[in-house]
Amino acid sequence: MDFNVKKLASDAGVFFSRAVQFTEEKLGQAEKTELDAHFENLLARADCTKNWTEKILRQTEVLLQPNPSARVEEFLYEKLDRKVPSRVTNGELLAQYMTEAANDFGPGTPYGKTLIKVGETQRRLGAAERDFIHSASINFLTPLRNFLEGDWRTISKERRILQNRRLDLDACKARLKKAKAAEAKAAAEHELRLTQTEFDRQAEVTRLLLEGISSTHVNHLRCLHEFVESQTNYYAHCYQYMLDLQKQLGSSKGEIFSGTFVGNAESTSPPPAATSPPAVAAATLPAVPTIPVVPTIVGVPNTVAESVLNPNEVKPPASGTRKARVLYDYEAADSTELALLADEMITVYSLPGMDPDWLIGERGNQKGKVPVTYLELLS
Repeated sequence: MDFNVKKLASDAGVFFSRAVQFTEEKLGQAEKTELDAHFENLLARADCTKNWTEKILRQTEVLLQPNPSARVEEFLYEKLDRKVPSRVTNGELLAQYMTEAANDFGPGTPYGKTLIKVGETQRRLGAAERDFIHSASINFLTPLRNFLEGDWRTISKERRILQNRRLDLDACKARLKKAKAAEAKAAAEHELRLTQTEFDRQAEVTRLLLEGISSTHVNHLRCLHEFVESQTNYYAHCYQYMLDLQKQLGSSKGEIFSGTFVGNAESTSPPPAATSPPAVAAATLPAVPTIPVVPTIVGVPNTVAESVLNPNEVKPPASGTRKARVLYDYEAADSTELALLADEMITVYSLPGMDPDWLIGERGNQKGKVPVTYLELLS
């Protein structure tokens, strides 16, 4: 009990001495041992690393999980050392709703079929997002967190110890100046030598930890490259999924275009003697731009015309043509097709009896079949 009381009194005396020294330094009434310039630079670099690492970590968490409530929940699970429950992504939830809606509307209807296609793509996008979040958390967020909760805490602890050693050293210097008697000076000089040794030892320990910040930067650089690679793969998969979906939907749009082409071809036949009310109503609707169609060959069925006519031998219709912008590169499969380059402009028109997913395309003296899904038709 006596030992504990004495130790408590000794600790209280040391704390009081440090408090007095610190206060007098702030008031300019006591001298302060200054660290060398290199050491000060190491301290500033460490503080800068800590501050920016915190900001990057927090904002990356927001990027991966925009919902603040979900972030708080994940934080609590992490602190309780429990596994975070699996959470459905927004894309997967949207896919579920679209699939259920398609079943209600009828999976065989055009709208239902499209909902199923888009829903499946949203599910794949959601799964890709989940993989990206998991990869980024392990390869990027975890190393940043480990630095802040491990290395930085150690550095902060050693810096506090160094600060206390410096206060003790400066307090000993002040007592040595105030000592008058030879015995008091000798005791003060002995205490000063001990505190100077402890200060130098602690300064060296802290210096080594601060110089380790360079290794931290190298480690964070590697993690940053892995984060970028994960993000690149994520966006590449998303782009490919959307590209596939666009092609699927483009094929569906081709059916709509084919209805328009057939309507144009049939318009060349004589009109019926009597016009029904639906036909009159349709005639009042605004005209829709259509692809000019080459007139049907007399006596040859449309289904045969496609196999008989060579696109390279067909001339554009007299009624005119339409312009189209190429969306993606396309490599011709044979001599009847026209190779395409993304973003180029070509002239297109339709032949009677052609597959609705194809048009005749012209570029200068070159001519051939082109897929509708690779084109943006311009009015």
